[in-house]
Amino acid sequence: MTSHPPAGHPTGPPALVGETHECADCGFSYPARTVEGVLAEIAALSTRVAQAVTATGPDLLRKRPTPSTWSVLEYVCHLRDVLATSTIRLYRARTEARPVVEPMLNDLRARRFRYNELDPAAVLAELAANARGLRDEAGRVAPQGWERTVVRLPDEERTARWLLRNALHEGIHHLADIRRAATALTAAEGGSATA
Repeated sequence: MTSHPPAGHPTGPPALVGETHECADCGFSYPARTVEGVLAEIAALSTRVAQAVTATGPDLLRKRPTPSTWSVLEYVCHLRDVLATSTIRLYRARTEARPVVEPMLNDLRARRFRYNELDPAAVLAELAANARGLRDEAGRVAPQGWERTVVRLPDEERTARWLLRNALHEGIHHLADIRRAATALTAAEGGSATA
């Protein structure tokens, strides 16, 4: 349900995008983003997500626009977890030599941790805290440390800089998904979209 490239491992998660990825869907360019710029955008991300959630309205947060599309609340939970996972991966990149990190298994998390049953206000508070935590961890990376790497699956070695850029890409991309879902749900309910 998350937006990733279709190519990947036939029995596992989809492949990670590369270090120089340019997203055709949301326009995010990895090479165009500096560490400083990414950190500034991550600082504003939780507020932007909270505004989109508020504009959606409480009656629509748990509804899925289609069976194969996450609800607004599920997207917010995913972003919260992306920021937490990115923080841990960044810490490991900073403190370990080329650590192997686990895939997030996004759809499994959504099901097993019952994203759609959680309290939206609590999830938004956790999202904001996780954004602060990621920025705190990034502040501990030495200038030369952005070249340190992690490995997720075979042939998926990514730099610490990529980890930070990818966290922001997920945020921007899924903020657009949240707004699209809200618009579709509002239209289905016969109202006007405000997201």
